[in-house]
Amino acid sequence: MRPDRLALLLAEPAGFAWRVLKAFKANQGLLLAGAVAYYALLSIVPMLILTVIALSHFIDQAALLATLRHYLAWLLPGQSGAIVAELANFLAHREVLGWVLLASMLFFSSLAFTVLENAMSVIFHHRVAVRRRRFIVSAALPYVCILALGAGLLVVTLVSGAFQAVGREELHFLWLNWSLGHLSTVLLYLLGFAGEVFVLAAIYLVLPVGRLSPSHALLGAVAAAVLWEISRRVLVWYMATLSQIGQVYGSLTTAIAVLLSLELAAALLLLGAQVIAEFERLGSGEPAAAAGFRTPTASHG
Repeated sequence: MRPDRLALLLAEPAGFAWRVLKAFKANQGLLLAGAVAYYALLSIVPMLILTVIALSHFIDQAALLATLRHYLAWLLPGQSGAIVAELANFLAHREVLGWVLLASMLFFSSLAFTVLENAMSVIFHHRVAVRRRRFIVSAALPYVCILALGAGLLVVTLVSGAFQAVGREELHFLWLNWSLGHLSTVLLYLLGFAGEVFVLAAIYLVLPVGRLSPSHALLGAVAAAVLWEISRRVLVWYMATLSQIGQVYGSLTTAIAVLLSLELAAALLLLGAQVIAEFERLGSGEPAAAAGFRTPTASHG
């Protein structure tokens, strides 16, 4: 019988963190994150266009765009305004959306999920070696994820509207008046963080091959979400104070900044997956980097 994994983790957290980083490096985690970020850059605008067009039949488009701008700031610090502006410009001319363009947008919007699934198969190689996913499931999975994200955006828009309505109210008791604006701000932040953890946990549950324990998925999701909360604040501070990205890249600044944010987010997403993979291997006696994927080196005669 394996020792209790949680007890092993709590007994030596620093050793576990080192094991995770070592395995992440062995699996070429940063290289995988770069691939995921590149395809996410190609996917994000088509996916958002399709989602907003579909949801605008049920909810006000301006409210959808406002919600997107607020929560895209979690994923793309400092760049959400530019993305939403391009999105609004396209939606204002949606009559150009023909069947060919629709098909191409469906294709590009699924690329990031396909590449992310492949990256997960590298990290969870111990699962892939035992069981492989059927092709039809892998082909349909990106579109199921897009539908799920669309449904999530609808729920978040409705809940955010309710919280913002609460923020415009005041509480009166005797001679005292309290504005509920601060409460609304806190609730919106908690909604965003909870949504972030939920999306990450859902990704960890669905994309790796085989059934993953919900508690393991939650462990990786919380780890990735906390690291992202720290990283995005550092990224915002860096972009605002130290970065010379505008002088270096000129008109390409937005694309480069978005790609940088996506690569950092992808690295932390895959790092959270590595946390789960190493947690599953705790107590098995398997070395952390034993099954890692390394680039071949040239042999010398």
